[in-house]
Amino acid sequence: MLQSQFRGLGVALVTPFTENNSIDFSALDKLLDFHLISGTDYLVILGTTAETPTLSIPEQDEIVRFVVRKIGGKLPVVAGIGGNNTAAVVERLKTTDLSGVDAVLSITPYYNKPTQEGLFRHFEAVSKASPVPVILYNVPGRTGVNMTAETTLRIANAFRNVIAVKEASGDLQQMQRIAEKAPAHFSLISGDDTIATAVIGVGGIGVISVFGNAFPKEMRNMVHRALHGEVHEARTQMNASFEELCRLLFIDGNPAGVKCVLSIKGMLKNQLRLPLVPVREETKALILAELKKIEG
Repeated sequence: MLQSQFRGLGVALVTPFTENNSIDFSALDKLLDFHLISGTDYLVILGTTAETPTLSIPEQDEIVRFVVRKIGGKLPVVAGIGGNNTAAVVERLKTTDLSGVDAVLSITPYYNKPTQEGLFRHFEAVSKASPVPVILYNVPGRTGVNMTAETTLRIANAFRNVIAVKEASGDLQQMQRIAEKAPAHFSLISGDDTIATAVIGVGGIGVISVFGNAFPKEMRNMVHRALHGEVHEARTQMNASFEELCRLLFIDGNPAGVKCVLSIKGMLKNQLRLPLVPVREETKALILAELKKIEG
């Protein structure tokens, strides 16, 4: 089944930048090697964590081709293609070279605040245009609109190439309704690190993670332990080791926190594109102290 490719730990990959704000392909190459040896189950590129709104279309295409050349066939690759102009998303799906890409992640339209019928018709157009399977992305905290369980299930039942939803509504009851009533070809994926085990507990198949950028082995172990029925134990283990660090990663926004950690680890420069900026010095000091505590 197609969605089995996306069981476990997916990492929403950051985009490294040089000091002059161009894409740092050397650092990206290093990050890809890191995930290949760390057991990451699949990678999601051009998501929110990748700062995609600040990437030009040629830059996005260059990242897709670079990642596919490096890891295509070794790890499944999901590319973010979405927006709030349905016609433009459709055109992008039709014209982008998606060879070597295993699925697209497509966010609910933001800012426009469409109705549930508008969301259904948007994803109907996305489904018909996409040459690869589609993973829906519901994140009302960023988009201003929540896609209900009923709409998600309506889309899943209508279009067989829509194979999963990345759910970041924070509403476990909504997620449980999706998992319980989803057709066989459709799966639930957590969009939040902090409730990943809880989502697995109600029927999810894993998480698309920010935290996994810096700690893929640890995050994968937790996710797979939960998938093997040890939900409470996995949550307890993760909370004991990483609860405070995970909180710190998000207090100055994403991906500022995880880029701070990756820069401390020597994997990339602590560089973001405006309007995002690095974490505050006081946040960095807290992150450093927590990393020392974790790593002994």
